Amino acid sequence: MKIVIAPDSFKESLTAEEVAQAIKRGFEQSISNVECLLCPVGDGGEGTVDAIRHSLDLEEKWFQVTGPFGLNEAMRYFQKGQIALFEVADLVGLGKIPREKRNPLHIQTRGIGELIRHLIDLGMKEIYIGVGGTASNDGGIGIAAGLGYQFYDENGIELEACGQSLFEISHISKDKASSVPADVRIKILADVSNPLCGPHGATYTFGKQKGLNPAKFQDVDIAIENFYGKVAPEISKLEGAGAGGGIAAGLCAFAGAEIVSGIKTCLDLVKFDEQVADADLVIVGEGRLDSQSLAGKAPIGVAKRTPRGVPVIAICGSLSEDLPPLPFENIVAAFSILEKSEPLADSLKKAAVYLENTAASIARIMSLR
Repeated sequence: MKIVIAPDSFKESLTAEEVAQAIKRGFEQSISNVECLLCPVGDGGEGTVDAIRHSLDLEEKWFQVTGPFGLNEAMRYFQKGQIALFEVADLVGLGKIPREKRNPLHIQTRGIGELIRHLIDLGMKEIYIGVGGTASNDGGIGIAAGLGYQFYDENGIELEACGQSLFEISHISKDKASSVPADVRIKILADVSNPLCGPHGATYTFGKQKGLNPAKFQDVDIAIENFYGKVAPEISKLEGAGAGGGIAAGLCAFAGAEIVSGIKTCLDLVKFDEQVADADLVIVGEGRLDSQSLAGKAPIGVAKRTPRGVPVIAICGSLSEDLPPLPFENIVAAFSILEKSEPLADSLKKAAVYLENTAASIARIMSLR
C-alpha cells in the first residue's frame, strides 16, 4: 500500500515535515507492507517555504538585511539554480516579535525589499515569497524602501518606512530606486484573498491579531488607500493584496510581483501530481480544519488535486463544528488528534505523539479489511 502524506504545518506546534513524520510512524506501527511517501505542503502561510524546501532539496543561505526594528539581521532564503524562495515571516513574523514590541505600525519590512535586490543581483530568475504570518501593517511601503524608494514629509524630512509614516508622506522619490528586470518573475504565495483596503482588507481583517488597536483601523485603512491612490490606484482592490499586512500590495506595486495560489503553486513545485499518481491513500492535515479551510487552504487544495478514486483522509489538531457533512471536497473522513481535555499548551507540546497515535489507530482499522 502506498500512502502519500501531505499535511500543512500545525501552527505554533509542528512543521509540516514533523507532522508528516509523526503520521508515517503511526502507519508503520500498524501496517507492515506500507510505503509512506512524505510530501509536506503549505498554502502561502507561515511554514510554506520550509515545506517546499524539503521536497526540492534546496540549499539554505543567509543575507544581512534591515530587521523589524531597524537593526541589521541575517535573513534566510533557499536557492536552487536560478530559483529562490523565502518567507517574510522569517524576518517580521509574529513569532519573531516579543509581545511587548508588537506594534504593526512601527515594524519595518525594508529588509524584504533588500533581499529581493540581493537575489536579483545573484541572477535569480524565479523568486517565490510566502507572505503569511507577519507582524506588520505598513501597506507595503517597507518593500518600496528596500528597493530604494524614499519617503518625505511636507517639510522635506525623510520618513522611516513603516506604517506610521503613511499619515505623513507628502513626496516620494524614485531617484535611488531599483527596477526589477523584465526577465525576473516574482510570485507571492498567498493563502488569503483579502484586498488591501476596505472592511475585508488587511487592516480590518488582520490588524487586531498583529496588535493594532481597533480604534485606529479606519484611520490606518484610509491612510493606506490614500497612499496607493497616489502611486498605484489599481492595487487597492486587487484580490490578495492585503496578505502580509499589505506586503503583497507593495510587492505588486513596486516589484511587479504576481499573486498566485499558495497551495496550487506549492503542489506544482513539489510535483505532487506525479507522486500521487499511483497512491492508494492520501493523508492531509492542519492545526484546525474549519469552514475557512474550504477557501483554498492546504488540505482542501491537496484533496482537490488527488485523482478521483483515491481516498483522502484528514488528520487535524481539531475539527470545527462549521464543517459540512462528510464527504466534502474529496475528503472521505476527518479525525481530530486531541485525546483528552487539557490546556492548549499541553496539546501543542504533545501533538507529535497524538498524531502518531491517531495514525496508528486509523491504520489498525484499515488492516481489519
